[in-house]
Amino acid sequence: MLESLIVGAGLSGLATAHRLQQRDRQFLITEQDDRPGGVMISKQRDGFLWEEGPNSFQPNPILLKLAVEVGLGDDLVLADRRLPRFVYWQGRLLPVPMSPGAAVRSPLLSFGGKLRALLGALGFVPPKMGGMESGSEETIWQFIHRHLGAEVAERLIAPFVSGVYAGDVHGLSMAAAFRRIYELEEKGGGLVAGAIATRRQSQPTPPDPSLPQTKPGELGSFREGMEMLPKAIAARLGDRLRCQWTLTGLERLPNGYRAQFDTPTGPETVETRSLVLAIPAHRVAPLLAPLTGTAQEVLEAIPYPPVACVVMAYPDQAWRRPLQGFGNLNPRHQGIRTLGTIWSSTLFPGRCPQGWRMISSFIGGATDPAVGEMDREAIAQQVHADLSKMLVKPEFKPEVLAVRVWPKAIPQYTLGHGDRLHHLTTHLDQFPGLFLCSNYTDGVALGDCIRRGLAAAERVETVL
Repeated sequence: MLESLIVGAGLSGLATAHRLQQRDRQFLITEQDDRPGGVMISKQRDGFLWEEGPNSFQPNPILLKLAVEVGLGDDLVLADRRLPRFVYWQGRLLPVPMSPGAAVRSPLLSFGGKLRALLGALGFVPPKMGGMESGSEETIWQFIHRHLGAEVAERLIAPFVSGVYAGDVHGLSMAAAFRRIYELEEKGGGLVAGAIATRRQSQPTPPDPSLPQTKPGELGSFREGMEMLPKAIAARLGDRLRCQWTLTGLERLPNGYRAQFDTPTGPETVETRSLVLAIPAHRVAPLLAPLTGTAQEVLEAIPYPPVACVVMAYPDQAWRRPLQGFGNLNPRHQGIRTLGTIWSSTLFPGRCPQGWRMISSFIGGATDPAVGEMDREAIAQQVHADLSKMLVKPEFKPEVLAVRVWPKAIPQYTLGHGDRLHHLTTHLDQFPGLFLCSNYTDGVALGDCIRRGLAAAERVETVL
């Protein structure tokens, strides 16, 4: 019997396996696809290097340490943190203010909107909207509207949420999606006071000299793309990683679990003392149904809207403006269907041939699920039409490098998400050795995936 079985070789599952390998544990990690890495997909062709999933990461110490441990310390590349972000508003790309002085001068907010945001940030905040009881849950829209006003909510926060979660600010829980910001009100009464109180209470961590040194606000990738990280972890796992293994059934044993797989060579059965399910909620739900209907019900309630990633290149002469910046986000109701665009070849130079610029656009999400029913050509045409209003001259046709449709992309932390997860966790306590480890729990960033995977390995250790 194995000590541990990890199902799913995305970044969370790979991080779990990496830590167990460091501890010299007996484990197996399986993946239903023919490659590890999950949504981390990097492609190259004709001098172009692009991503079809995550485009960058925040280089926090947990992620950097993992990269160094698997030999990627010298492959880290960092984007210029001074690159501006833009929001498309009333027919113009306007820079997002990144400092108090820039906020005062910004045309993105009216004078009244700026004053409302300032007063709210300082703690002049009305009670919860609509007579909500103290302690009741707010959507992101309700929280931001109450603290900073409608203009900030519509023009800054809503497009940001579309970029992070592909989500709807009117449906996502503020406490679940942005807990650290949500808790600032409790700590200080207002966002600024809460931030000051948090800073005073926190103990600064000295930088680790063994890790690459980064600056606040920088974003990272790797020399040959994001997929270098899962590939490097997988290379060290050897035959402990089995691809094209699809988990079809689970059975509880007196001292562990029995898992049935479909594999390229026929059915396989694995018995294990501990089981880590590092796969999306909609895949976990039917597997747990024979063990617990409660878990299935909770997991099936987590929505995953479709998102398409469209990577295009245009020649230098096609652009309406110099392409100097991180990218742009597009609030709803501005006549633009695309959620946002990353200016990829500016963010990480050297990823396209001379004379070209490359961008990655995202379309769909919770506010536009119909994108999931469109064919790839129609999606590319829609994105090009949107870009022609903002960035490129319409007479230039794009070189379409990729249209990757993710039918179930990012889990949505809707109202009640925290309570449902607490109920699920409490219920699963009666299944010792069974652990859930995926981004539907507590964070969708890559750093969250690694943190969660390492923590899962520690939990496995407690039952061995």
